[in-house]
Amino acid sequence: MAAEDGSDRLVSSAGTPDTQYRFRGLMPGRYTLSVRAVNSQGQQGDPASTQFSISAPAAPSFIELTPGYFQITATPRQAVYDPTVQYEFWFSDAQITDIHQVENAARYLGTALYWIAASVNIRPGRDYYFYIRAVNQVGKSAFVEATGQASNDAAGYLDFFKGQITESHLGKELLEKVDLTEDNASKLQQFSKEWQDANDKWNAMWGVKIEQTKDGKYYVAGLGLSMEDTPDGKISQFLVAADRIAYINPANGNETPGFVMQGDQINHE
Repeated sequence: MAAEDGSDRLVSSAGTPDTQYRFRGLMPGRYTLSVRAVNSQGQQGDPASTQFSISAPAAPSFIELTPGYFQITATPRQAVYDPTVQYEFWFSDAQITDIHQVENAARYLGTALYWIAASVNIRPGRDYYFYIRAVNQVGKSAFVEATGQASNDAAGYLDFFKGQITESHLGKELLEKVDLTEDNASKLQQFSKEWQDANDKWNAMWGVKIEQTKDGKYYVAGLGLSMEDTPDGKISQFLVAADRIAYINPANGNETPGFVMQGDQINHE
């Protein structure tokens, strides 16, 4: 093995009966490795050579940011693919003007090939900053900054929250239908529950709902409060199931609502 430092000096040589050999103690730099076969009579074949380098990786050449609901996915790219390279991900709500202060000012997320920064605090309409550097067993590259935002798709967020609500204990309790055996029937139900889950986390909910059937159709109105333990932490909820939701301040005999939601429309002063 020869070093490519202008001297073509021989760094190491070895013979082995195996089909592989491990060189140890090599310093960072570029090398040329030559291998030739030798038979039992000592006759040597023509050498086969390859070049390689031992060095810290180059900085990412491009960072792809994909917006999601309360999340941003960062995927770095190298100019030349290197299977030995991974990436350190650092995250900040504010831009860091001095790149040398990233480790002091940003939050370390982890090391991987890509990273999904997800949190209810990642809001649409504002910038968030990733600081990413390539790493391998030899060292680390310089940081590269990338700026991104969460998705601003309003309809998509409503679908996202729909899934969050319907999968919660309170959402299931409010939307679950009771068996009304007769048509044009009505039932008023109040519920109150408090329990520990399999992970010894406390959950509690309270609510009231009215269910009715008319001409073969099902109707429900209800409201509820809950405190539930989720993979994202504690979530408090106030849910209302109704065709119309309104707020009226009765001060001085006022009867005009300050806020009305009917169907999918919101109206306010």
